[in-house]
Amino acid sequence: MLPHYLHVQRITDHMDVEEYTRKALAAGTGEDAVRTRLALCISQFKPDADREYIEAFAHAVITEVKNTTGLTGDLFTYRKANVSMGEFGVGSRGTGDFFAHRQIARIIGHTGATVGVDEMDDGGVVPVPRIPGVSGEPGLKVVCSVDGMHSRLSDFPFLAGFHVTRATMRDVYVMGARPILLFSDIHVADSGDVAKIFDYTAGVCSVGESVGVPLVSGSTLRIGGDMVLGSRMTGCVGAVGIASHITARRETRPGDVILMTEGAGGGTIATTALYYGYPDVVEHTINLQFLQACEALMDSPALLKVHAMTDVTNGGLRGDAHELASTAGCRVIIEDNKVQGLVQKDVGELLERLSIDYLGVSLDALLITAEPADASSIMAAVRSANVRIHEIGTVEAGEPGAFLQTEEGLNDFTPRFREAAYTPVKKVVDTNHRDFAVMKRAVEEAAQAAVEKKERMIRRLTKDKRAE
Repeated sequence: MLPHYLHVQRITDHMDVEEYTRKALAAGTGEDAVRTRLALCISQFKPDADREYIEAFAHAVITEVKNTTGLTGDLFTYRKANVSMGEFGVGSRGTGDFFAHRQIARIIGHTGATVGVDEMDDGGVVPVPRIPGVSGEPGLKVVCSVDGMHSRLSDFPFLAGFHVTRATMRDVYVMGARPILLFSDIHVADSGDVAKIFDYTAGVCSVGESVGVPLVSGSTLRIGGDMVLGSRMTGCVGAVGIASHITARRETRPGDVILMTEGAGGGTIATTALYYGYPDVVEHTINLQFLQACEALMDSPALLKVHAMTDVTNGGLRGDAHELASTAGCRVIIEDNKVQGLVQKDVGELLERLSIDYLGVSLDALLITAEPADASSIMAAVRSANVRIHEIGTVEAGEPGAFLQTEEGLNDFTPRFREAAYTPVKKVVDTNHRDFAVMKRAVEEAAQAAVEKKERMIRRLTKDKRAE
């Protein structure tokens, strides 16, 4: 057995000291034992700190945890689902993730937005409000999107910033809008190097400035303040755009054809290449093809012929075809042999070599639905930007659902529990599942509790307003 202090060091390469303390005290571990372990952990991350500082830090953590334990009431407690994010696949772009997002939409409710979260589209849309005395083009819409950086790119800040920026701009473009500004939020844990936020920002601005969209605001914080020791980084980038012709998924109609551009992937493919030991493939993800294709459409009368657009990200083509069918209330038929040729050659070879389902990972390709007669002019506009695009499927009337046409016939094309496992760790995690039906019920009940809390708080706040 390892010596006690070595055991502690090995389990604390990254540590939330507050969570550790809370769990340890709840389990009945004595304060002295907790304080000793905390001191060892803190000394690992702060090796230059003197003993007095380390012991005072450990004591303060325990004090804060004790002071915030056992609180009651709406402001301090929440209805737990007893289902973890990882167990339910939240963020893993599969059925669990889609279900969780629909619960978020329940909590938000109907907002009166032109395109709201209940439609599960790439971005939200509201009309430009009329301001007395100020004239403007009638019918303009504001489009907003925000995307989180890929969690496994924490050690590669430039890639994290580059790919999340391109992703959020894609989400604005596919709503038929031209991005006009970017905003950023970056969080780095206490031990992380300050230079991470600079490299991340360089990645953000490399995309934005290349297409004339400025980064205008943001926020920089530490993950967990003083309580999370380590160098993990996370963050997001948002974009705001202006549109007059909205290309939301709901505009897809029976009889439409589905067009798709070539995809070389973004953060997901970069992560796959890095963690499987193929860093050269990352180079293929550094491009602006998607944005350039959308710009070409914006400058063409063909944009008005587009019914709907989306990007192939959430759970790959499996996830996006399913969401498109669900939102539009149609049957979506994808032809497998036509999609294969639109995966960038080196990326496609990597996915095949690693036995990763290319239909279940984010390819960062553009999907467009339109009437068959308009397909040629739309594809011509995209090709003018030197981006490949082909027809890959059709939309039919009938019970909503997504299907894949192969040599064997028509197959179900619904997303899996998680997106295709694209790193060695994900292949291990993908084998461990709890009963999904049981988890869904617990998650739904927790969401309903949040709805009820929101309603209680709104009644309280509006009552206070009326009393003023």
